[in-house]
Amino acid sequence: MKRSNDKIFFFQVQKYTKVLASMALLVFLHSACGLFAFKTFYPNPILISETIVIDNDSIYTTNVPYPSKQQKPSLPAPQLGIDRLHLFVDSLANKRIAVVANQTSVVGGVHLVDTLLALNLDVVKVFAPEHGFRGDADAGQHVGNSTDIKTGLPLISLYGSNKKPTEQQLEDVDIIIYDIQDVGVRFYTFISTLHYVIEACAQNNKQLVVLDRPNPNGHYIDGPILEPSYKSFVGMHPVPIVYGMTIGEYAIMINGEGWLQDSMRCQLWVIPCKNYKHKLPYSLPVAPSPNLRTDAAIAFYPSLCLFEATTVSVGRGTDQPFEIFGHPYFPPSDFQFMPVSTTGAKNPLHQNTICQGIILNQRGSKRSYQLNLNYLIEAKEMLGDSIVFIDQPSFFNRLAGTATLKEQLEKSI
Repeated sequence: MKRSNDKIFFFQVQKYTKVLASMALLVFLHSACGLFAFKTFYPNPILISETIVIDNDSIYTTNVPYPSKQQKPSLPAPQLGIDRLHLFVDSLANKRIAVVANQTSVVGGVHLVDTLLALNLDVVKVFAPEHGFRGDADAGQHVGNSTDIKTGLPLISLYGSNKKPTEQQLEDVDIIIYDIQDVGVRFYTFISTLHYVIEACAQNNKQLVVLDRPNPNGHYIDGPILEPSYKSFVGMHPVPIVYGMTIGEYAIMINGEGWLQDSMRCQLWVIPCKNYKHKLPYSLPVAPSPNLRTDAAIAFYPSLCLFEATTVSVGRGTDQPFEIFGHPYFPPSDFQFMPVSTTGAKNPLHQNTICQGIILNQRGSKRSYQLNLNYLIEAKEMLGDSIVFIDQPSFFNRLAGTATLKEQLEKSI
């Protein structure tokens, strides 16, 4: 008996379905065996990566499997760019070197300048950022040029008469090495200094080496993105307040995003950190500036620095700057402090006046993953309407990078 065309088609489909099902089963079994074998040695594999910057802004990343939490050994301590001088020291021979550095430019207690001189390299001068080469000048204080007593090298301030190295200052320089500890916050001016150093290198055809360092606030990104109309030395780039990058990664971004004058690019080499992951806590061995002395202060700084444009003290002139805030007209509390003139805070806000204060560490020590605007709201509520809270509105908007935050804050009360 002849089969109908419909039945023939049905049986053909059925046959091919069985074939496909058999093939799928074989593939599944093969994959299952392979997965079982992999999990025997690496259960729940995690991919880790090491980034190596070869030249300019080229990045090559290799991913390798790592054992699970139950099997992996403790991670080795991060190696900083300055720890890895061997990667580029040969290229410094017979070159005139300028260093952009401050008190944080050390490894094992030895300053970068001393290390380079001990290697018989030709260091001709040092450029210093805000707070000076020794890191003891007040925030915003004009710093002049001088001579380093120990080495006799000229110290050229990039927070004095000029913020960018001049053509004349670079005439006797072949290569610049930048090594300054950052804290990962847009209004921390070391990244503005970095911008001008990169730009000067591009304009004068000088090579630049950036020695990378971990970012203590590198585990999160938060805050408004800077709007162009609020560009200033406390915010030069369209990034959030907390930007989650190391100083080396930030240098690559500045050089590659067309942010330099005339969209120039410099010859940039970044010596990256090794064994560093952004999500891991990192405690700074040297205070990056006079009023960021502790891990807690560095963690609170992204939120509390906005107080700098208000009438509220953040503890400059005390032994707990950026760990407390207060005002003489806050309601009476169990904690008071009195700012006095000190190194790094010669004329602090509310000097020699008792402030009713709040100690932030007493509110918990959980790691921050976002800006906390509640401090601003709480302070404004405690002052009420009788006192102008944001007494430097233009400065506040430059810190925030936008006028929107101020407007929202005023409407929230």
